[in-house]
This record gives sequence, structure tokens and C-alpha cells, in this order.
Amino acid sequence: MSVAALLEQPFATVSDLIRAAARQQPQAPALRLDDRTLSYGELDALMDRVAAALQRDGVAPRDTIAICAGTSLEYATVFLGSLRAGVTVAPLAPSSTAEALATMVADADAVLLFTDATVASALAPVADRIGAARIALDGSDAGRPFSDWLAPAGAQPEPVAVEPDWPFNIIYSSGTTGTPKGIVQPHGMRWGHVRRGANQEFGPGAVTLLSTPLYSNTTLVPFFQTIALGGTVVLMSKFDAAGYLALAERHRVTHTTLVPVQYQRIMALPDFDRYDLSSFRYKFSTSAPFPAALKADVLKRWPGGLIDIYGMTEGGGTCLLASHQYPDKLHTVGQPAPGHDIRIIDEDGRELPRGATGEIVGRSASMMTGYHKQPEKTAEAEWYDADGNRFIRTGDIGRFDEDGFLVLVDRKKDMIISGGFNIYPSDIEAVVRQHPAVADVSVVGVPSERWGETPVGFVVIRPGAEITPEALRSWANERLGKTQRLAAVEFIDSLPRSAIGKVLKRELRDRYREKAALPG
Repeated sequence: MSVAALLEQPFATVSDLIRAAARQQPQAPALRLDDRTLSYGELDALMDRVAAALQRDGVAPRDTIAICAGTSLEYATVFLGSLRAGVTVAPLAPSSTAEALATMVADADAVLLFTDATVASALAPVADRIGAARIALDGSDAGRPFSDWLAPAGAQPEPVAVEPDWPFNIIYSSGTTGTPKGIVQPHGMRWGHVRRGANQEFGPGAVTLLSTPLYSNTTLVPFFQTIALGGTVVLMSKFDAAGYLALAERHRVTHTTLVPVQYQRIMALPDFDRYDLSSFRYKFSTSAPFPAALKADVLKRWPGGLIDIYGMTEGGGTCLLASHQYPDKLHTVGQPAPGHDIRIIDEDGRELPRGATGEIVGRSASMMTGYHKQPEKTAEAEWYDADGNRFIRTGDIGRFDEDGFLVLVDRKKDMIISGGFNIYPSDIEAVVRQHPAVADVSVVGVPSERWGETPVGFVVIRPGAEITPEALRSWANERLGKTQRLAAVEFIDSLPRSAIGKVLKRELRDRYREKAALPG
């Protein structure tokens, strides 16, 4: 059956779609990294060998394997081959602490751990806590070499009839506010992502450049959309702005997904305009707030459409903003995607009318099964409407404008309550960002004896700018409401961010508390 025919079915797997693409275009490039390329025919054969090796080792459908390693073609092949065997994949962040990694491997019940030398070294302090057998993707002594573990050329796995509700992968949250939670995404959820990609010109002829890590859902959504629909994925093992643009020009890239801080770094390059980016059809952004001024700059100087995606790894409701079609709505995250139901509720779980501000909840065909082995946490993340329909709570605060576009206000957990007033850091950040000396800013709430909490701004200053923290604070406070005024401004070389660009506000709060505790 062809890719097009499979897309007409109620359900198909990513593995089936890749098989169909391999039969239609066996010589077409599927994956590229540095100077290496895998064709669809080669990828399909390697997936068979991975699936056969898993079955040889007694790894059954719905068992779990973990991958914790740097980006590589072997990483991608193991992920895809595991899906062919009906095996669940837990991609783990190498940047996690050794303690967190050991916890996640155990929580996932991983029977195998695919890793590399760098991660193995970091895991040394907790090696005795990891019972999963190790396979070294880089051929190092981190485990059994991948080439030795792999089933021989021509090996064929036993067919597995994967069901839509089977777990596809377990994506672990960053754990910046506690123990990471394993988000179980079923095959049906990924099928929904792939079908959406078919409407965004992913497919044969599409070339997608991805520079965020393969353990991140930010990367995995466009990765599967491209590879399942017959396009080419170009991977970067590590992002740098100039290297990204060189690859985009060299490979005539048509699609990409970047987080806002990557757009910021790319657009700031003095020689940005010398690169030929005319091949781009669509650029996507997700995972963090995308400032309207930055969106406008991308629209002005970078060919192709720009789509801001608002959603969660847990799934539920997704909003899409086609910025090139709605340049007057750049301050929003767009409208609900087709088939997505997004509502606003108050603190007591009551639905609010359009225009009211509250927590965002969403429902669609693309929703997590739940948090792995954490039914209480799963229940906390769910909201049910009057008809008993299940929604996922986002923890974000927002409202719909008069045209049905969603305006994000802030993260619920980041809201500052000062003197009984709710203060949203994003409102303050938007004002501070207007100062010409400001390159980046994040506002957090810190303890205050008088007010309970009070806002403090951490600011990255543009090179060559001359202004003091106190002068910037005074400038901002003249433009802020009385309850929003900053108690302090600190200059910082760079904001602490996760691997996918989210500002780690807890680190900023800890930094301020530690500094305040120092003797004068």
C-alpha cells in the first residue's frame, strides 16, 4: 500500500509509512547527518535488523527500551526499528543528572539502554543502580557495540500488529520543578501528528532541518512527520546559528522547527542576509513564548511561512498561528487546530466565557495516555466538561480575543501574588524588552515580607549598551502599573535555559535567594 493510501486509513503506523516510502523511493535520502546519508531502502532494512535483534533478545511488544545519547543516525534507527517491533521507546535527556537518569531508566522499566561514551561516563556514579543491558551506539566500551548487537543483514522480524492505544514513547518532563514525569504518548497520538503534517507539505521533496535533541518532543513531531511521509530529515548534532544557516543553504531546506531563542540567535547574525534561504516553505516554532517583534523580523527577512505552535507534550489542545497570514495577531498563539477543542476555566474548574482569563485546557485526538505509573498526577492533569469529555490541563493562563485567537498570559506556576494581586511576569517582561539596551529578560517572583512576593528582573544587556540596573529599573517602573513595579533588576550574561530553550526560572529564583542570603 502506498503512503497516500495509508493516509486514507483510520490508522497506520510510522513504521508502515516508512516501509511504503522505501518501496516507492528506495534510493531517496531519508536521514542526513554531517557527511552520512541513509536512503529509505537502507533505513527500512536497518529498522528490520533492529526489530529482529529486539525480538531475538526477548523484548516483547509494549516492553520499553531507553535511549540516552547524543544525536546520531544510529539513535534514529534504533528509535524507528523499536517501533516496528511494537516496543516502547523512552528517549532520555543526556543533560539530566546521573541520579535523574537512573530514576528514569528504572521508572520506564527499560530492559535495554542504548547509550554512548559521554553518557556512560556521566552515569558512572549510579552504574550499579541501572539493571538494563547497555548497547553502545558509538561502538565505545559504554556497552555492547551496536554493530555487534544488530541482527545480521537481511534479518526479518516477526510482524507485529500495533494498536493505536499502544504506547509509542515515554517522554520525560524536564524535572526542573521536581521528579521528572513520564508522559506516555500512544501510537494514535503520533498518527494524528503525521496526518497534520500531510497538510503542511511534509512529504517527498520536503527537506526538514532539525537542530534540537532527539529526546525532545519539539524535535520528534516534525521528525516523524517528515520521515513517515517520505521527506528528508537533516539532523544537527549541536546547534550553532551560522552552521545552521550553512546547512539550510546547502541542502535547500524546505521545513524547520526551531525554538524562539534559536530564531533570536540566527536573526542576530550580522551576515544573515547573505544566505540563500529561498527554498523554505514553512518554519515552525514551539516550546517557549515567541516575542511578536521577533516574529515580525523573521517574517520580514526569512522566506516562507512562519507557524507558531502552542501545545504540550501531554497533548490535548494545540493552537496554530500562521504568522504570515495574520501579521496583526503576532501577540497571540493563534486559533485551535482543526479538531482541537480549547477552553478556559477558573480556579474552581468552571468554564469561562470568551474574553475571560483563566487556565487553558484542551482536547483532541492527540492526547497522552497518562503519566507513567503516576495515576494521581494523571488525574491532576485532567479536566472533564459537563458531558464527561476528557481535557488536558496546560497550567498556562490565557484568554481568547474577540476573533478567537488565544492570548497567552503566563504559566500558572510563574504567576506572582503580591499584596493580594495576581501579577504576570510576561506583562512586565514585555515592557522591559522595549528598552533598546535589553537583549533578553526574565522576571520571577521572590519572597517579600511586606508583599508576600515581589517581582525581580534578570536582564541580558546588548553589547556596548551603557545603562545601570537601577536606571533600567526606574525606566521600567515608570511604565508599569503600581503593583507590577520591579523590586530589583540584575544584569546577567545569559539566561539559564533548558536544551529546548525554556528559561529555567527556578534557577533564577535560587540565584537571587542565595545572593540575598550573603552577608553584606
